[in-house]
Amino acid sequence: MTRHALRFVTTLALLAPPAWAGELRASLEGGAAWQTRNDFRIPGDGGTLVELAEYDSGPVRAWRGTLTWDLTSRQSLRLLAAPLRLETSFTPTSPVVFQDLVFPAGQPLDATYVFNSYRLTWYWRFPEGKKWSFRLGATLKVRDAQIALAGDPGRSAKDDLGAVPLLYAYARYQATDRFALELEADALAAPQGRAEDVSLKGVFRLSDRVDLDFGYRLLEGGADNDEVYTFAFFHYAVAGIRIRL
Repeated sequence: MTRHALRFVTTLALLAPPAWAGELRASLEGGAAWQTRNDFRIPGDGGTLVELAEYDSGPVRAWRGTLTWDLTSRQSLRLLAAPLRLETSFTPTSPVVFQDLVFPAGQPLDATYVFNSYRLTWYWRFPEGKKWSFRLGATLKVRDAQIALAGDPGRSAKDDLGAVPLLYAYARYQATDRFALELEADALAAPQGRAEDVSLKGVFRLSDRVDLDFGYRLLEGGADNDEVYTFAFFHYAVAGIRIRL
């Protein structure tokens, strides 16, 4: 986690906005993720359904980093990186057809599930009330995903690199001067599939420049077509730090 986090912070520094931009904020979140669903069938119309959550529900380590800067008094941009990797071993009770290979029953298999998400979000900040504040915008999400099985007679992997649009929404309730509740979401559903990333957090202000947060995050979605069938549901317990630069 540390190596990836340092690499991300370095990248953000290189991408930092020019001096004329408004407030710049960086955050780093870490935690544990549990899978309650991770089903795939490749190809989607002829492969064997594998349900990874039956063999290993986690937890796995997860982290994400975010850089946000205000372009104007109402508009902001958010750059986010959220890698996720899960490795599971299991022994199927029946043959598994996966892409170009057939894995026999009774032989151990190693499964790798990767879902790295990189997002660029533009959002509008509505005028703040005494307690409530809201944001609404759009996200371009680039997914770098892979599902792989390895065993007898070899290894086969399905890679997926693509971009999808999402809607972005945010609500904040300022309970006290130093504590707030936040609800944030990137989500969209279509006939080709769906994606949801939703978090609910408590935020403590330590100083004018530093906040701490903790809470719950869910990540859910997938696709169903002739090429691939895949749906997953992850639950996160997370904590993080935010710095106003």
